[in-house]
Amino acid sequence: MTNYTQLFDQLFDEYQNLNPSVKSIHQLFNSKQESILNDHIAFRTFNFKDININVLAKPFLERGYKEKGNYRFEQKKLTATHYEIENDATAPKIFISQLMVEELSEVTQKILELNIKQNDATIPTSDDILFAGNIWGTPSYPIYQQLLKESEYAAWLYVFGFRANHFTVLVNELNNFDSLEEVNLYLKENNYKLNSSGGEIKGTPAECLEQSSTLADMVEIEFLEGKYTIPACYYEFARRYNLPDNTLFNGFIAKSADKIFESTNFRNK
Repeated sequence: MTNYTQLFDQLFDEYQNLNPSVKSIHQLFNSKQESILNDHIAFRTFNFKDININVLAKPFLERGYKEKGNYRFEQKKLTATHYEIENDATAPKIFISQLMVEELSEVTQKILELNIKQNDATIPTSDDILFAGNIWGTPSYPIYQQLLKESEYAAWLYVFGFRANHFTVLVNELNNFDSLEEVNLYLKENNYKLNSSGGEIKGTPAECLEQSSTLADMVEIEFLEGKYTIPACYYEFARRYNLPDNTLFNGFIAKSADKIFESTNFRNK
């Protein structure tokens, strides 16, 4: 079986190919002789049985990952789980969220039942699902717009399907930046737009985690009705702090992650 390093390299290649700013941000940090360590990789799915969190987690569990935390996002109707490899500080954490479809309106539930659950697409198995993208066919722009009215998450997932939603730079390991504020300033000075929902920095040192992110790249997507430009994926930055027992906090803060999700919200160019 492919080890996790090879798997993550493949995921990152696909992620940066969809999102041009990722490559340019890497070049930006490389110009300062920075070696980037990834804190976590995030995935999205629906809570339908054949494609839920447990299905997406399987390739990671097979590589030694363990379930470490569970989260609930009431307003966005999401649940999430994060996974780690114990005793391997260099292994990125995995964060998988899912939309609780039964909590949505009947109209949206019917759209997702018809276009996702009852679609004739074959569900890829094992590693393949992580790279499968949109397995339910060319999306419809009117359906995308309808989903946007209730759930940006549902609309994004309907178009982009299974792929890494974002990677995350662990700021602790950067040599030329002492704080997340410095990282954000560097990004803005180089014309990258940040997600300001809830403030540019989500979380505090007291909570042992600070996070920020770019706004998702705007990419052109082929819909049934033609080509439209919509938000794709984003790049996150995390600064972690020690717990009272002097160990590094490895979990996530639900109220901060809630705002990070909004990096993919629809916006005009």
